[in-house]
Amino acid sequence: MPIKLLIAYDIKPTREEDYYRFMMGEFLPTAQSIGLQMVEAWSTAWGDYPQRLVEMVADSPGTLKQILDSERWGEIEAKLESYVDDYQRQVVPYRSGFQFFKPV
Repeated sequence: MPIKLLIAYDIKPTREEDYYRFMMGEFLPTAQSIGLQMVEAWSTAWGDYPQRLVEMVADSPGTLKQILDSERWGEIEAKLESYVDDYQRQVVPYRSGFQFFKPV
């Protein structure tokens, strides 16, 4: 049964170009190579919400746990955090379409 990983954050104002280069050239290809598929990416146009919400899917909860516990995930997640503020992630049951990020 698929499971979804929600990642929410704000891009640091001075890092936009570096962020986009990193996402397209390293983060997304690496995530895909370790078993995560990006299914949606959202930008907030209005309101007091994170600037970005990225939705990624893994084949199963066990697969996602292995990915999140892996050294390679730790490396790319730490690198992503250098480009963003207020980084948060949340695992939710898979459902197609937009899913709200519920801060803990």
